[in-house]
Amino acid sequence: MDAKENALRIIRFDDPQRVTAGPPMHTIGYTGVNHENCDGGGGHDCPVGTTWTDVWGTTWKKVQAGLMGFPQVHPLAKMESLRSYRWPDADDERVCGRIREQAAKSTGEAFLCGSHRETVWEKSYMLVGMEDLMTYLFTEPGYAREIFRRVMDFDLAIARHYLAQGVEFVFMGDDLGSQSGPLLGPEIVEGFLVPEYRRLFELYRSRGVLIAFHSCGNMASLADTFMDLGVNVLNPVQATANDLDELRRKTAGRMALQGAISTATIMAGPAERIVAEVRQRLWQLGREGGYFCAPDQGLPFPQEHVDALNEAVEQYGQYPLSPP
Repeated sequence: MDAKENALRIIRFDDPQRVTAGPPMHTIGYTGVNHENCDGGGGHDCPVGTTWTDVWGTTWKKVQAGLMGFPQVHPLAKMESLRSYRWPDADDERVCGRIREQAAKSTGEAFLCGSHRETVWEKSYMLVGMEDLMTYLFTEPGYAREIFRRVMDFDLAIARHYLAQGVEFVFMGDDLGSQSGPLLGPEIVEGFLVPEYRRLFELYRSRGVLIAFHSCGNMASLADTFMDLGVNVLNPVQATANDLDELRRKTAGRMALQGAISTATIMAGPAERIVAEVRQRLWQLGREGGYFCAPDQGLPFPQEHVDALNEAVEQYGQYPLSPP
């Protein structure tokens, strides 16, 4: 079977032929999805030391090669700034034009995938600042809700552009976990974020679009929430932040997992240790399908260690899987 069909069978827990690193994707995105400005400048391929302002008015600085920049100035840190703030226009040709250009290059061999890199929580704290936004959740909840609502309005407008191009998959992301537990309490997630997520998720689900969702950290307490919302693939499943056996038990047959190969292992090596962890994760998470074997973070790893990981998945990821 081809790569797309195999990925669908992984997602459906339906007798795939092999484990892979992820679904094959031709990803498209609006100008600003990777923190560019309206002219296409900025973003994360800038030289180290570059400072720029993105389409949302957030100022960034590139600090380290191979990693995204860090936000430096938050345009909505003060509530009074909302009166004069100009929200980006998803229908501005400088913002949405790139979507058509990128979609036109798709060959059909991979899923056409639209990117909502930061969906609600992360985009909002980039506008407000994380500490200030967490404070406003309690002191000025109306202000926090307004920010979340307006960010999602933009996401929905972008979604219509993606759907017009025929996307089959969408990638969303909000880091909601810390190393030891959720970053936000359940009342905050359910009361502030889930209603906004539901607006976007239901639109895509109504059109038969598959949903991949990225959240770093411990996700045990949120797994049921995202399965109920309709997430098909959860990544990056941090190996050191989650009880992987318990997460697999909760998600088996309902939500595929992607990741779970420890960043520390891939960075430090040696190759034999990477291969051993790949074999362990394949059996632990993937023996009934529902698993894409990949790093649990994206970092500039040594190439020989990446090669060792990929070769191990290729060698040991053929069904039926064997125990390590």
